[in-house]
Amino acid sequence: MITTSKPDNVIVVGGGIVGIACAHYLAKLGLAVTVIDRGTIAGGCSHGNCGYICPSHVLPLTEPEALRAAFKSLFQPNAPFRVKPRFSPALWNWMWQFARRCNHAQMLRAGIGLKAILDSSMHEYHQLIAQEALDCEWQTRGLLYVLQSERGMESFAENDHFLQQHFGVAARRIEGKDLSNFDPALKPNLAGAFHYEGDTSVRPDRLNRQWAARLQEHGVKFVENCSLLGIEKENGRITSIQTTEGKRIVDRVVIATGAWSTQLESMLGCRIPIEPGKGYSVTMSRPQPCPSHPMLFPEHKVGVSPFEGGYRLGSMMEFSGYDTSIPPRRIEQLRRSAEPYLVSPSTAETQQTWYGWRPMTWDSLPIIGPVPRLQNAFLATGHNMLGVSMATATGKLIAEMIAAAPTHIDAEPYSPQRFAS
Repeated sequence: MITTSKPDNVIVVGGGIVGIACAHYLAKLGLAVTVIDRGTIAGGCSHGNCGYICPSHVLPLTEPEALRAAFKSLFQPNAPFRVKPRFSPALWNWMWQFARRCNHAQMLRAGIGLKAILDSSMHEYHQLIAQEALDCEWQTRGLLYVLQSERGMESFAENDHFLQQHFGVAARRIEGKDLSNFDPALKPNLAGAFHYEGDTSVRPDRLNRQWAARLQEHGVKFVENCSLLGIEKENGRITSIQTTEGKRIVDRVVIATGAWSTQLESMLGCRIPIEPGKGYSVTMSRPQPCPSHPMLFPEHKVGVSPFEGGYRLGSMMEFSGYDTSIPPRRIEQLRRSAEPYLVSPSTAETQQTWYGWRPMTWDSLPIIGPVPRLQNAFLATGHNMLGVSMATATGKLIAEMIAAAPTHIDAEPYSPQRFAS
């Protein structure tokens, strides 16, 4: 515990789940924490995702087949993984750096870093949910990867073997004839599934609301509709920040602005090579029968999240810049993608359609650590598709760094310094 007559003032810029997690662990140090967000707290990519907390997602996006999928998508507007052709030097440099890392050796290297932070986050979530009694539909039923074809089963079996061999992550294999008994919402005649029993899930909007409310009870302040406009620096330190709500004197600053982080490069004086990877979801009333397990359908690249008061389909990865549209064809594509697998794949009552920009790094690893050349600023961003899964470990790492304590896992793979050259 840090004890001072006046606690250090820490500003967390960004009120998504990563910013909330940073505030949680910083407040535990006894620091005075304020979270500011340009919109509403947890209103961006933290709101409408599928809510998976999944150590089974240990393999990075930078796998060899990703290059072929990206190239084909240039000519396929409906591809679930799509690069939209546009003039953007930043995007094409990002794609070049991404392509360089789409090989077996780099995939393994990134996977080691991902496994460490995913395992740590899972441990922290179990403690957090129990200690804070968060009412967020916390489920420990695992994550079910369902395959429609025998070819898909064979391919995924190879993937599962690779995860076991290199990372110790193993699934329970379920043959197609047993699937309907396992979850009656699944259609007959599917090839089978792999059940990662160690994965968990939450309803993300409820988690964020509950968590933020608990932090407010403990003295953390949240300021919505407050944008960062500039920073004042002196002797390699940030002394104050200018916001749309006025000037704020700071002792420490944590940047947790997700896909917007790259727009702060000139302000912070460092590289933050992030591209927004747009995803979509549609939340509906619960179908009958409704799946009892969170599911992924790898062959159609769609995720299913059953909630107590709803049912969500989510997917897509579009590199289309900061596009704010929700094309009806994409929502319809989500609905159709679930049809081969579920007895009742969707319902007519739509509760919400949503998009979010995932903060994608070219090596699939998050960016966590001190801002180069600024002694009191830290980055907590670039979590790709796994912001919920990595949030707690990220918050703990940031708190350890600010306290100048040894980090509980090796933080070097996530360092902002890796982009300095």
